[in-house]
Amino acid sequence: MPVLQENISLLPYNTFRLKANARHFVEINEPSDLVALLSSAMIKEERLLVLGGGSNVLFTEDFDGLVIKMSIGGIDARTKGDDVFVTAGAGVVWNDFVGYCVEHGYAGVENLTLIPGTVGASPVQNIGAYGVELKDVFYSCTAYHIQTGMSKVFFAEDCKFGYRESVFKNELKGQYIISSVTFKLSMNAVVNTSYGAIQAELDRMAIAAPAIADVSAAVARIRVSKLPDPSTIGNAGSFFKNPVIDLEQFERLKSRFPDLVHYTMPGGGEKLAAGWLIEQCGFKGLVSGHTGTWKNQALVLVNHGGATGQEVYSFSEKIITTVEAKYGVKLEREVNML
Repeated sequence: MPVLQENISLLPYNTFRLKANARHFVEINEPSDLVALLSSAMIKEERLLVLGGGSNVLFTEDFDGLVIKMSIGGIDARTKGDDVFVTAGAGVVWNDFVGYCVEHGYAGVENLTLIPGTVGASPVQNIGAYGVELKDVFYSCTAYHIQTGMSKVFFAEDCKFGYRESVFKNELKGQYIISSVTFKLSMNAVVNTSYGAIQAELDRMAIAAPAIADVSAAVARIRVSKLPDPSTIGNAGSFFKNPVIDLEQFERLKSRFPDLVHYTMPGGGEKLAAGWLIEQCGFKGLVSGHTGTWKNQALVLVNHGGATGQEVYSFSEKIITTVEAKYGVKLEREVNML
């Protein structure tokens, strides 16, 4: 049975660097730890929060329950023809996983370089960036049912992936804990430079025929230039989802705002750049008390030091209200409120 701790500070476990305490806290280093925990009586009695890297949460108060910190490690790969199936423990840092794949020539996740968080959280959010989403490379995950302790393998079709959505955020929310994820990658790299910023960065790097390591390096350079490092300034990356609207609403907006930044979705609809909408409302680089938006990217809310979760939440609410008043589009938070 893993060691149960009481009244633990969550400041080291959230990238926003917000002060909050957990009534109970336990770290899971092996699947057997998780099985033991799920068979214990307290799992039925406590409010639960599963934490990976803490990069997608906003603590607005102390957590009166049990925080389960997933730290299962390990990466294993097996090849089948040009395909390679890479399995990583839920606690593996996402960028370490990407680095492992790039180093070994396993193509498919290089565009997801420097996304904060852990492997176990990646299917929940269907993380994505620069023209690639997790669903594009996801094969399966192993998860444990909280109430029964039984393990189950979920394949891609089971996960109901959508834009920053999955079955784990909807009908199965709070029912399963992911212990490992398997990705289907390729030994035969076909790089994806369709996202304009990547190609522009590769041009600046004078690379005409990029390998996956070059794409990874280009994405890293872009992200570092735009986004704050959580180790120096508290943040959770993109705070809001890019809103998707139907064609009729898009045409109305485009007629009023010709410079509207948008991307056509494969399944229909137009995805608007939330960062652009926020910036046009005058929020880019704005400091409000101890919080604000990042100077290089309005989509990122930051803790300038001493901010409370409630302060960040109130500031985000002001952004949502202002954007909706100007554009008739209601932004949705990507970060989980607790």
